[in-house]
Amino acid sequence: MTSPPRRLLVASHNAGKVREIALLLAELPLEIVGLDAVPDLADLPEPYDTFAANAESKARTAAAHARCLALADDSGLQVPALDDRPGVYSARYAPTDEQRIARLLDEMAGLGGEQRRARFVCVIALADERHTRGLWEGTCEGYIADAPRGQEGFGFDPVFQYGDRTFAELTAAEKSEVSHRGRALRAFRHDLAELLHERT
Repeated sequence: MTSPPRRLLVASHNAGKVREIALLLAELPLEIVGLDAVPDLADLPEPYDTFAANAESKARTAAAHARCLALADDSGLQVPALDDRPGVYSARYAPTDEQRIARLLDEMAGLGGEQRRARFVCVIALADERHTRGLWEGTCEGYIADAPRGQEGFGFDPVFQYGDRTFAELTAAEKSEVSHRGRALRAFRHDLAELLHERT
């Protein structure tokens, strides 16, 4: 008899992020749910100044509360010309995605060429009820477009240009192949079988 899939809680209320992770892990024997499946768990804080510390904190808190494996990520956009802002504060850069993009473009007004270089960074943490199982990092290098383009994705995707298209002009599958989160998740997926075997 086939064992039922193990639940993996993605420690996020961001439906776009949960769908993206579920797509990348679709071939694994996991029931992937977001925080909407745990209504008594409030939004998880990100009090630290590194992606790794925030991801680990969220994963451990979610795993202990829900008593299952929990996957958390902290990700953000770094623009070298802005001293790597918005960085770990990407989600708090402004109240909405549209306002965050507007603020970024305003701060980058007058910058051109290599000054518009940017990178997305993602650190993923996996935890169970007792401790952290591992950390994985992925990055993606690109440029900030002069104006938003595309209807897909979320966050800064409409202005993050990879090649000749923004992330918001890529399909979900295309984005997962090159994105920071896709790269971190593929590294995670590579190690997952051993991690699940170790879990008691």
